[in-house]
Amino acid sequence: MHVLVLGAGQLARMMSLAGAPLNLTLTAYDVTTNRVVHPLTQATTPQTLEQAIADSDVITAEFEHIPDDILATCEKSGKFFPTSQAIKAGGDRRIEKALLDDAGVKNATYAIIHTRADFEQAIDTVGIPMVLKTALGGYDGKGQWRLKDRAQADAIWKEMQACLDDAKQQAIVAEQFVPFQREVSLVGARNANGDIETYPLAENIHVDGVLSLSTAIDAPDLQLQAETMFAAVAKRLDYVGVLALEFFDVNGELLVNEIAPRVHNSGHWTQQGAEVCQFENHLRAVCHLPLGSTKLVRETAMINILGEDSLPPELMAMEGCHIHWYGKSQRPGRKMGHINLTADYPGQLQRKLCEIANYLDKQAFPAVHRLAKDIQD
Repeated sequence: MHVLVLGAGQLARMMSLAGAPLNLTLTAYDVTTNRVVHPLTQATTPQTLEQAIADSDVITAEFEHIPDDILATCEKSGKFFPTSQAIKAGGDRRIEKALLDDAGVKNATYAIIHTRADFEQAIDTVGIPMVLKTALGGYDGKGQWRLKDRAQADAIWKEMQACLDDAKQQAIVAEQFVPFQREVSLVGARNANGDIETYPLAENIHVDGVLSLSTAIDAPDLQLQAETMFAAVAKRLDYVGVLALEFFDVNGELLVNEIAPRVHNSGHWTQQGAEVCQFENHLRAVCHLPLGSTKLVRETAMINILGEDSLPPELMAMEGCHIHWYGKSQRPGRKMGHINLTADYPGQLQRKLCEIANYLDKQAFPAVHRLAKDIQD
C-alpha cells in the first residue's frame, strides 16, 4: 500500500520508518517547495502532486499549515484522512475554539480580535491577565503575547496590528490566563469504524513555548477526563488517524489548550515506551488496518534536542537511552531530534534523568537539569 504524506519533515520521516515493517511505502509532498520527495533521503522525484495522488492508496498529513487548495485537491480524491476540516481546526484557532465548544469540551474563556475595539472588549470580557495568540501560523510559542497589566495594551496592540495587517485572513484569539499546575497531553488513534485507542497521558515541560521534556504518567482520574474529551472531539470530527489534545491541569480538572490533528511531539516517547508507537497507529488507522495496542510497556521520558547537532558519546553507552536524529541542518532552536529514556519503574527513570543531566549542556537542555535538581533536592 502506498501512502502520500503532506509535509516532508521529521514526522513524515518517522511515519516512513514505522510503515516499512507493515509493507507500507511512503512518499512525502513538501508543501513549501511543491516537490514530491522521499521522506528519509529527501531525494526529489519527478512527480507532480496530481501524479503522486493518483499513485497513492491513502493520503494523510504530518502538520496543519497546508494551503487550502492542496487540501481541497487531496480531499477530492477520496483518499485523504483525516478530513480537511480536522486539519484546518488544528491550523486556525478560531475553528479550533468553535470545535471545542461544539463538542462540549472545556477550554479557556476566549474572544476573537480583529480591531482595537475588539481588543478593548476582550479586556473587559476575558479579563487581565490574558494570553493573545494569532489565529493562523503560530507554533512553538511564536505569535503570542501576554497582557499582564492594562498599561501594556497600547504596545501589545501595535505588535498585534502589524500581524493583522500582514495577512488578510489573520485574527487574534484572546484567552483567559489559566493558573494551571502542569501541562499534560493525550495522544490517541481512531479508525473509520469509530474504534479508539489512547496512550497514557504525558506530562510536558515547555521552555520558551517549546516542548522540552515529556514523560508518560499514571494518573487514572486525569486519564478518564482526557479520554472522554478525546472521544468527544474525535467523534465531532469523524476523525481517522492519530490525534493529540493538550491540556492544562487545574487542580485536577483538565481544560483543553490546543488540539493537533496528527502525530505529536509529546507522543514520541511511544517509540520505546508503548506496545505500538503513535506513528504505526496513525498508519494503521488511515490505511484501515486494525489499531495496535497503546499499552505502556516501560517507563519512558522524551527529551527534545533543540539546536544541537551532536551529543556526548556517553549517551550511547547508557542503558535505555535511545537517540532519534531527524537529518536536519543545524539552526538555533530547531528541533534536531529527540532522546527516549526508558526504565523498568518510575524511581529508576528518575535516576536516569539525573544521570543524563550530567552529560547534557545546561543551556541546551534546561528542563532536564531543572527536573534533575528537583529530584535530587
